[in-house]
Amino acid sequence: MSARKLAMVTFRALQLAFVALVAVGVLFDPGVPWWCVFLPLVLAYVLITVVNRWNGGAPDAPGRSREPVEVAPPVAGRWSALNSPADRTPSHGIHAYGQTFAIDLVAEPEPGARPGFRALWPLARRPRDFPAFGAPLLAVADGTVVRVEDGRRDHLSRTSLPALLYLMVVEGSVREMAGVRRIVGNHLVLDLGDGTHALYAHVQRGSRTVREGDRVRAGQVLARCGNSGNSTEPHVHFQLMDGPDPDTARGIRFTWRGIGVPRNGEVFDAPEPATVPSGSPASPVSPTSRD
Repeated sequence: MSARKLAMVTFRALQLAFVALVAVGVLFDPGVPWWCVFLPLVLAYVLITVVNRWNGGAPDAPGRSREPVEVAPPVAGRWSALNSPADRTPSHGIHAYGQTFAIDLVAEPEPGARPGFRALWPLARRPRDFPAFGAPLLAVADGTVVRVEDGRRDHLSRTSLPALLYLMVVEGSVREMAGVRRIVGNHLVLDLGDGTHALYAHVQRGSRTVREGDRVRAGQVLARCGNSGNSTEPHVHFQLMDGPDPDTARGIRFTWRGIGVPRNGEVFDAPEPATVPSGSPASPVSPTSRD
């Protein structure tokens, strides 16, 4: 186990220790000093701060200093960008999980097609209410599939104030303690060669068309956009990283051929691939796990 992986496992163990101490205190009143209860939580966030700096690296670290890797966009059609590295890095607020230069995409086929945020009602919407749900995810370059998971459910949106608070305070914390797979949900990782890996997160359950070990070509349909994992609505989370495991990888800069890196709120049109090879036959997944 690498030092980074061990640090992330320890981080989650400390969080679980805090929850256990709180539960013991509520149920049995053992008389433990309050600072002992909060000590694992403090240590956990000291550790994740260290990991965050570690994964971010120095200004001349490999993922930060190398030229952006040019690849094709992972989608086709009309989309807009959220949490873009063109506006800030780390784009999602932390370097952890290899997402220093990650980007989120939501489908914008026409004005008003995507339901907006509501303060109170509706509390949540079905994934199919969003135009991104079910959109094809395309291989950004020739590569090899090294990770595939698509047995987790696509949950309702978190696009109201109560639902967003639930995500931030309860659901997000539980997923973080459960591990990176609960955070990214259904996902695929491609090895593009030269130490570069592409991650597609929040994939639609049961939609993958490839298996681990398959060779894929640029433009090939790999799966479809979903709303699994730590997601507010169906969207594409895409990132390049220097390893196959988001727990230990560092982010790598990317640029999309013919597009660049769209800024937050920027609407862009990604062209359809000239040819879209069919994916390798894939047997249905038996969904043995649930969120």
